[in-house]
Amino acid sequence: MVADRITPENSEERLIFGAIVWCWAFYAIGALYVVGPVLAMLLLFKIVWRHYTAPARPHLKPDPVPAGVWVWIGGMLAMLVALLVAHVLNGLDAPQTIKSSIGWLKGWGLLALFPLAGACLRIRPALVLRAMYWFALQTAIITPFLVLAALAHLPSKLFISPLQVIGGPGPEFFAIYLYIVDPSNGALRWQFVCPWAPAAGMMGDMICLFACFETNRRYRRLGLFVGVMMALMTKSRMAMLFLIIAPPVLWTLSRLSRPRLLMTGAAISTLSGIIASPIITAIQDGVAAFKGARADSTRVRAALGRIAVDRWWDEAPIWGHGIVVRGSHHVEYMPIGSHHTWFGLLYVKGAVGALALAMPILWTVVEMLLLAQVSPLGRLGLGVVLMMIFYSFGENLEILAYLAWPALLLLGCAFGAARTARQGMELDEKTLAIPAGVVTV
Repeated sequence: MVADRITPENSEERLIFGAIVWCWAFYAIGALYVVGPVLAMLLLFKIVWRHYTAPARPHLKPDPVPAGVWVWIGGMLAMLVALLVAHVLNGLDAPQTIKSSIGWLKGWGLLALFPLAGACLRIRPALVLRAMYWFALQTAIITPFLVLAALAHLPSKLFISPLQVIGGPGPEFFAIYLYIVDPSNGALRWQFVCPWAPAAGMMGDMICLFACFETNRRYRRLGLFVGVMMALMTKSRMAMLFLIIAPPVLWTLSRLSRPRLLMTGAAISTLSGIIASPIITAIQDGVAAFKGARADSTRVRAALGRIAVDRWWDEAPIWGHGIVVRGSHHVEYMPIGSHHTWFGLLYVKGAVGALALAMPILWTVVEMLLLAQVSPLGRLGLGVVLMMIFYSFGENLEILAYLAWPALLLLGCAFGAARTARQGMELDEKTLAIPAGVVTV
C-alpha cells in the first residue's frame, strides 16, 4: 500500500491536489465557485513565470503548447470577441461589458486555461485520479449525514455565503444545501457540492470515469460506487443515461483499429438492419420514458430551447444578444438558453459563438480518438470530451467549468501525450502515468 501511495511532487501538483481534496471544506464556506478560477489563474502565472525564468532553471521550463490546446485557446478567444461585438451591437453599457467579460473568464476561459496547464506543467494524471478518490471517500462518509438530515426534516438550505458579493451566475452557487425537495413531485434529491442536482450527477459521472483508470483496485471500486451513488441520489436522468451508454461507446471507440472489432461491428450492423423495426420501437419507447420521468422539466427545457432558437434567428443570428435574460412564467423564469450549451451560445453569442465551441470539440474528438488506440490516457481524454458533448445538450458547460476542471486538466495532459506520440517519441511517465492493464474501459 505504501508503494502505491501517490503524493504531490511539485507546487502545481500541491495546488491541484489541495483544491480537490479540500473540495467539501471549500463548499462548506461557500467558496467552491471561487476556487476554480483562482486555481486557473495561479497555474497560468506559473506557466508565464517559468518561461520567464527558464534561462536560470531550464529543467522547469514548461512544455510547448500542443496544437489541440491552441485550438481551444483560439475558440475561447473567439467567444470573447463575439461577446464584445454583441455588446456593442445591442447597445449594452461599459459596466455590463466588463461584468460579462469577467463572466467569460470564469466560464469559457477555464475551458482553455486548464487544458493549457495540464499540457504544459508537470502534472501527473495519476495524481489527479488519486485526489478524486479522496474526494469520493469524503463524499461516502458525509452522505449518510445528508440523508439523515433529510429524514429528520432539518432545514434544506443552511445559508448563503457572504462570498456572494464576489459575483457569480446566481446565489445558488454560494448556497450550502443539505438536500433539496423536487417541487414537481416532492421527492428528495441531493446536490452534494454542486449548485443543482443534475450538476452533481455530472460530477458523479466524472468520478466514475476517473475511477475506471485508477490503478488501485480498492480505490477504483470505491470511486465507481460513489459516482453511481451520486447519479442515483441526484435523480438526474442525464447522469444515469451517461452511466449506461458511456462505457460501451468508449470501449468501442478506443478499439476501432482492431480488425476483429470492425468485423464484429459489420455483423451487428447487418443483423440490426434485419430487426430494425423492433429496435426503433424500443428506442422510441425509451425516449418517451426518459422524457416522461420528469415531464415538467422536459417541458421547460423544450420551451427554453424554442425561445432561444427563435429569438436568435429572428433578432441576432451572427453575434447574438450578448447577455442572458430571464424567461417568463411559462419557463419558470429560467434564463433563456439555459439547460443547453448550444441554445445558450446561439442566443448569447450567435453563430460565431457556436462555431467557436464546435471547432475545438471536433478537433478534440479526432485527436483523442487517434490517441485512444495506443494510450490509456487517450481513452481517458476521449471519455472527457464525450462527457462534454453529452452534457452540452442538458447543461451549460461554461457555468459548470469550475466543477469539471479536473477533467479539463486531464484533457490537457492527453493533448501533451498526443503531441509526444506525433513526434514519434515514446510516451513517458508524465504523459502516460496510467498502466494499461488496469483500464476497465
